[in-house]
Amino acid sequence: MAPRNDPRESLGYLVTDLARLFGRVFDRRAAHLDLTRVQWRALKRLSCSEGATQVELADQLDVEPIALGRVIDRLQKAGFVERRADPSDRRVWRLYLLPPSQQVTDEVERLAATLRRESTAGITAAELATTLSVLQRVRGNLIELDREDRGEPPSKG
Repeated sequence: MAPRNDPRESLGYLVTDLARLFGRVFDRRAAHLDLTRVQWRALKRLSCSEGATQVELADQLDVEPIALGRVIDRLQKAGFVERRADPSDRRVWRLYLLPPSQQVTDEVERLAATLRRESTAGITAAELATTLSVLQRVRGNLIELDREDRGEPPSKG
């Protein structure tokens, strides 16, 4: 058992609390965009992986595909996203951003950049680089543990 003051004891709680607080502040600042957090997360993730299927995007966002389907329905109705049939499998729909989504994703990026800057005030570039490096290693360890728990082979590299 880890000693009571071991910083590893509270890592999960701290990361969860940071995500919760970051999300709360961001949601207030982004309220004028009339998008839910999952909607703007879907747009952001889709901007990095256009042409993804609903199942692939749901996996990236860690939500159920059926729940994401309703989100995509609303984004499609708002004119931000379109579904296109996959040319090699007619049962599959690929997701693409429409031009109006660019304005909202640009605004989300501006808000996020400002919040990142403000939330790291007083932290040196070296401290931030070390923190991010450690968190990326923790993330890598957790990815491998998740793969192992699901019975998948270890990733290469």
